[in-house]
Amino acid sequence: MKKIKTTILITGLALGAGQVMIHAQQKKTTVAKQKTMADNPFFHKSSLQYQAPEFDKIKDEHFKPAFDFGLKQHTQEIEKIANNPEKPTFENTIVAMEKSGEVLNRATIVFYNLTSSNTNTTLQKLEEEYAPIFASHSDNIYLNDKLYQRIKNISDNGLDAESKRLLQYYRQNFDIAGAALSSQQKNELKEVNQQLAKLETQFSNKLLEARKQGGLLISDVKELDGLSADEIAAVAADAKIAGHDGQYLLALQNTTQQPLLQNLKNRATREKLFKASWLRAEKGDKNDTRETIQQLVKLRLKKAQILGKKSFAEWRLQDQMAKKPEAAMNLMKQIAQPAVETAKREQAEIQELIKSQGGNFEVQPWDWNFYSEQVRKAKYDLDENQIKPYFEVTTVLEKGVFYAAEKFYGLTFKKRTDLPVYHPDVVAYEVFDKDGKSLAIYYLDFFTRSSKSGGAWMNNFVTQSYLLGTKPVIVNVYNFQKPAAGKPSLISFDDVTTVFHEFGHSIHGMFASQKYPSISGTATPRDFVEFPSQINEHFALEPEVLNNYAVHYETKQPIPQDLVEKIKKASKFNQGYATTELVSAAMNDMMWHSVTDESQNIPVLDFEKKALADNGFTVAAVPPRYHAPYFAHIWGGGYSAGYYAYLWSETLDNDAWEWIKSHGGMTRENGDRFRKYILSVGNSVDLNQAFRDFAGHDPDIKPLLRNRGFIK
Repeated sequence: MKKIKTTILITGLALGAGQVMIHAQQKKTTVAKQKTMADNPFFHKSSLQYQAPEFDKIKDEHFKPAFDFGLKQHTQEIEKIANNPEKPTFENTIVAMEKSGEVLNRATIVFYNLTSSNTNTTLQKLEEEYAPIFASHSDNIYLNDKLYQRIKNISDNGLDAESKRLLQYYRQNFDIAGAALSSQQKNELKEVNQQLAKLETQFSNKLLEARKQGGLLISDVKELDGLSADEIAAVAADAKIAGHDGQYLLALQNTTQQPLLQNLKNRATREKLFKASWLRAEKGDKNDTRETIQQLVKLRLKKAQILGKKSFAEWRLQDQMAKKPEAAMNLMKQIAQPAVETAKREQAEIQELIKSQGGNFEVQPWDWNFYSEQVRKAKYDLDENQIKPYFEVTTVLEKGVFYAAEKFYGLTFKKRTDLPVYHPDVVAYEVFDKDGKSLAIYYLDFFTRSSKSGGAWMNNFVTQSYLLGTKPVIVNVYNFQKPAAGKPSLISFDDVTTVFHEFGHSIHGMFASQKYPSISGTATPRDFVEFPSQINEHFALEPEVLNNYAVHYETKQPIPQDLVEKIKKASKFNQGYATTELVSAAMNDMMWHSVTDESQNIPVLDFEKKALADNGFTVAAVPPRYHAPYFAHIWGGGYSAGYYAYLWSETLDNDAWEWIKSHGGMTRENGDRFRKYILSVGNSVDLNQAFRDFAGHDPDIKPLLRNRGFIK
């Protein structure tokens, strides 16, 4: 007995010791996990004002655990909603979904801004790894039949207008995503969506590297004849950073045409720079995007067909203002014909100038900006280099963009040096409303770098929502040439309008006044979201605003009135070219996504050539603003079958601007009206009706054609 008891006792002790060891290990693991969570800035709300990101704490290694935890947490939240035994209501289903995914949202919103504005190989690998995972996660929500049935069965009785709109928004999104498909179709769609996410990310990463590697390296400074001393110093500094000390690197911007082309006197250098831009992503190397594009076209068609549509464009436009591809095409055709006709007349003028100077060649794309600048000088006595000294970028921002916002909307701004930023070039401001109350935090990132994607954009770090108790935290990102140390950053007037444009997006986000984050601020259809940004461009030439910011960086003297008049008169100059390059890119996008059969998916360069010819874009010297191999907007940037949105929004913008000008111009009353009906409604109302409420009529294309100089 004793022995038995002893054995039992020993066994018990052994088990007890093991349990102690297990509990100790579990405790150690739990403590380590808790420390990891405590140290990761994405696992909790930021302690900074308005939950602005804690960039001084955020490290690359924080993203992966935040993604993994956030995905798991969000999945559990969605499953709880879908499996709720209670009768589906707006509160226990829709509102619960609006509140879900907090950690995942915090991490991804910072991550995707960094992968665009300050990426590295670690972030790029993470992006490629998680793109299909995030796509799958989205599908698991939108293709969840239990969730779909709950949303379909929610009554809208007693709901306020914004809540009814949100319920409609959810139902539409689930229908568009394929929630009503069969199980087999859903599985097929999930596979396609994961492949698309992976390919879109691969495209973006390839293009970033192609742009970085595609710059033109010059050894002999004589080839840069025509550039200013500051421009030469800047490209020399870029070459040194890239490891080519003593040479000159002409880095590429996102668009087909490159800003330096208008000043380079050496035609051979111009041709090399243009071709470096045009051929950047079609060299047959690892950064060649053409095969990726053809796979994207094939898979997008397959996705549309699974979802019961003839083309990707037909599927994509269901929730846009245009509704159907035909409406978008009709608008583009109305603009394309006068644009091409005007471009042909502009080409004839340039050709005559070349001939008068003894040139024995037909104008080519790399010649256009160089000679059109001379035509502008001759016609309007306006030299871009003459006006640049009046446009120092920070002055444009603070004395121009901010000044206009104060006059029209009553906003004021205070620079904040206490907020951490993700790169030394980034600056921050606090924005105050017309009543003096703090409204938003606003970041700016002006200068190009190899870690940044091309173009300019606006992102929310935090979206306004009364439900979540959040205020806007917004960033604008640009790609202006960084000046040499100690030199001012002087920009062209086109760049000036870009600064006004992107702030228009930001103010759209700042004025958001919605309960629900899904329909707040800039969360609108693509063909509406450019409307507020484009109308903000008009302020750049308003006399009161222009005179306030157009100040010579050295003499501090305001821009002379005769120069102002030249700028205004020249504003319609070269509009045939500018509009043709834009509408041809938009038409190309729509043609790519109007493919209805795989046999139409011919090689990329052949497809683009045919699409241009079929739609009347026959002026060889006027290439599309984006060549297909580097058309980032549509292959990796969310504008697939949506680049027409700029023209659609510009129709709204020019019509609305005519209304503003005819009702007193830049008055606070007009600003308050535009804020009330357009900027503050987000996607909480019917946006076609919102425009009618503001302007008193349906949009009219004639103001756009007048503004472009195509009709009187």
